[in-house]
Amino acid sequence: MDIILKRSIEWLDRLIAFDTTSRLSNLDLIADVEKYMKELGVPTRLTYDKDKTKANLWCTIGPQNVGGVVLSGHTDVVPIDGQDWTKAPFKMSEESGKLFGRGTSDMKGFCAIALAMAPEMKKRDLKIPIHFAFSFDEEVGCIGVRHLIKDVVENLPLPRAVIVGEPTSMKIVGGNKGGRSFRTTVRGVPGHSSEPHRGANSIMAAARIVNYIESLQEELIKNADENSLFDPPYTTFDLGVIEGGTANNIIPEYTHFNWGYRGLPDENPLELENKIKSFIDENIEPKLKLVSKDAGVTTELRNETPPLIPDHESAAEHLIRHLTGLNESGTVAFGTEAGLFQQAGIPGVIFGPGSIQQAHQPDEFIEIDQMAQCVSFMKELTSWAEESH
Repeated sequence: MDIILKRSIEWLDRLIAFDTTSRLSNLDLIADVEKYMKELGVPTRLTYDKDKTKANLWCTIGPQNVGGVVLSGHTDVVPIDGQDWTKAPFKMSEESGKLFGRGTSDMKGFCAIALAMAPEMKKRDLKIPIHFAFSFDEEVGCIGVRHLIKDVVENLPLPRAVIVGEPTSMKIVGGNKGGRSFRTTVRGVPGHSSEPHRGANSIMAAARIVNYIESLQEELIKNADENSLFDPPYTTFDLGVIEGGTANNIIPEYTHFNWGYRGLPDENPLELENKIKSFIDENIEPKLKLVSKDAGVTTELRNETPPLIPDHESAAEHLIRHLTGLNESGTVAFGTEAGLFQQAGIPGVIFGPGSIQQAHQPDEFIEIDQMAQCVSFMKELTSWAEESH
């Protein structure tokens, strides 16, 4: 087995052992990686969340006074709660050419390979620096990387390109959908369920809003552009959490639901939001306020992640095509940090080992062959950075 691949698997085992579910701290993982980098003589920078319970790590191998190529990966993983795992989620295991564990595919595999390559990169006389960007809370709205990007833009030479190593099966992805997420609260009027005319049922009102959102989804599907670069070729809504009521015989006062959508880059998100707002203003609010002026509907924007707008002439895509020999560039429906880098003036591409079909699933895995392909790519990138002028 190739020595870098062997080290990559060892590093993946090491990273998987840290339970970095987004609701938890990632500081132990970051401290371990930072210690390793410092022992190699690599300069590091940390940025934190407001409570300093989570951190991003930025490292640069090569010249410190010019912008280079960023290898970007998030350290957090999604929960295992409610999933039927047959493998130990935080102890990597190998079977039939696959490595199992939470985060193997999404996306500690890419991070492990980058870390395994670091000693080799350090030995080389890199003309163009290679940066490591390891972030927190990507899975809950790309929160951490915003702090990292702000620090880079304000204090460091602007990188020329970023490779976001999300699982794309080592295929070039030049665009992804953006997303906005919301929490809507419906306040009704409580009362005994035997006298519904004296109250206002918040669950029923919320259900009408949800049904309207579903009707918008059906309309988007009906009018989808078959020539769209995206699959599915339309904006998709999601409703992930709904909570309301206390007992069967009490008219529910409050109902909350979390919802959002992943939009096509060329669509105006406000059009959809305005339709929903108009529906609420015209059909829901008046009926609630007939019972009580305190009843009503409020919606809070919780997060917004921009799309990665396809740019086949970007420095990032040119570099990936040059190093891999691949010419085709696709798109994905899931969100990534790449759009935030692009907004900051750093062109990005999504390119990494593993399949998105395994991400967020029980018994998540990455194929060793995918790891090997990514190792080969990292070697090509390192040689390019050494030989470039």
